[in-house]
Amino acid sequence: MALQATDTAIAAGDDAGGPRRDRLRFLRNGKTLVGLAILGVFVLLAIAGSWLAPYDPSARSDELLQPPSWDHPFGTTQTGQDIFSQILVGTRGVLVVGLLAAVIATVLGVLIGVTAGYLGGVGDEVLSSLSNVFLVIPGLPLIIIVTSQLPETNDFTIALVIGLTSWAWGARVLRAQTLSLRGRDYVQAARATGESTWRIIVFELLPNLTPVIASGFIGTVIFAVLSEITLAFIGVADISHWNWGTVLFWAQSNQALAQDAWWWFVPAGLCIALLGTALALINFGIDEFINPRLRSDGRADRKVRMRVGFTPVVRQGGGAHAEAEAAPRPPAATAPGTTIRKDDRP
Repeated sequence: MALQATDTAIAAGDDAGGPRRDRLRFLRNGKTLVGLAILGVFVLLAIAGSWLAPYDPSARSDELLQPPSWDHPFGTTQTGQDIFSQILVGTRGVLVVGLLAAVIATVLGVLIGVTAGYLGGVGDEVLSSLSNVFLVIPGLPLIIIVTSQLPETNDFTIALVIGLTSWAWGARVLRAQTLSLRGRDYVQAARATGESTWRIIVFELLPNLTPVIASGFIGTVIFAVLSEITLAFIGVADISHWNWGTVLFWAQSNQALAQDAWWWFVPAGLCIALLGTALALINFGIDEFINPRLRSDGRADRKVRMRVGFTPVVRQGGGAHAEAEAAPRPPAATAPGTTIRKDDRP
């Protein structure tokens, strides 16, 4: 069936604005905007948290185990320390470890995964075997063992250990994607023109792997943040350095739940949940940007509209008149751009 003139104009208008909409599709996603807004708040707190803190997080006072008030929005600890100041100051350590560990793991994953997938042969076998070794080793126990053996466990060393032990999964995903891309026509054309290997990887493969790399980066940030908080909560990390896990460690050590001091551990738990939600929403936005089947613009003109055909209409009545009405009628001559409805009669 020929496409009508009006529909042709609509389709042409949609295609004309397609590239620009594709560029802004990620930022127009509601999940992405909410996730970026929440993450932006935490980034601001990480930058200015030590300046915004009303008290020294380690300073003790006579206000022991006080519930939330105007002077202490999140209450105080068993030794009179201000929990609100501890949360603000501890935000920086959580984000620094999460982002730095994700950068290290992503760089290693890209180097090993893309190189193994593109080169193939013996190099692929060696790098794939190395990835498989790190995949079968439990991540968190390995991090705990390595961190406990270090003489100093500051934010940098913890991020380094987490990054060096959590790159294998991303490398496997990137290797699989690279194997599917290296046989494409544009890669073969680049090889035929004499392009070097590094130039093909950087300018031909990596731009097509960017959404996968970004999604893996966000997932690694979530894992690194939870690992950092876990290390602080079980006392492996330096408990004199404030982060959300340290707050939970002291709350658990001083029986905050048994003393009904809910304000001691609930704020830190809510911050962990909010940060994880923000990163998960951003990850969902990346998934919808990658997978066209998950995209939805929510616009009425993008919906498929049913076309009216030449279905016969049967009217109430009997005899030859009803049979004649039930018989299909040939389409009448119509002007271009006109839609025939079943109620029309020639």
